[in-house]
Amino acid sequence: MAEPRSSMIEPPIEELLDKVDSKFTLVTLAARRARQVNSYFSQLGEGLGAIVPPQVTSLARKPLSISLEEIAAGKVRANFEVAEPVDPEQEGSLLEAIEGGAASPGEGGEAS
Repeated sequence: MAEPRSSMIEPPIEELLDKVDSKFTLVTLAARRARQVNSYFSQLGEGLGAIVPPQVTSLARKPLSISLEEIAAGKVRANFEVAEPVDPEQEGSLLEAIEGGAASPGEGGEAS
């Protein structure tokens, strides 16, 4: 059985930040997992079983607290695709395509 919490901030933020690469990743990961946990509890009576149940034993009742405990225990990891920088040559052609679609000032369409 889970032990009662000693403080209001449990698990410690420092421990959570060691598990991910940034605080923004932590927030996004915790929110996503909390939504999954919430969906799991919502569909329990329906017997769907499509969503993974909480991976830790917890006294917490709130999905966000459960998701943070899962991250601290190493049961949940970030699986985000990394955005690659745009090639400068591609960037120029993208700007031309965007600007080409919009009417530039001085071209017919302006009313005097």
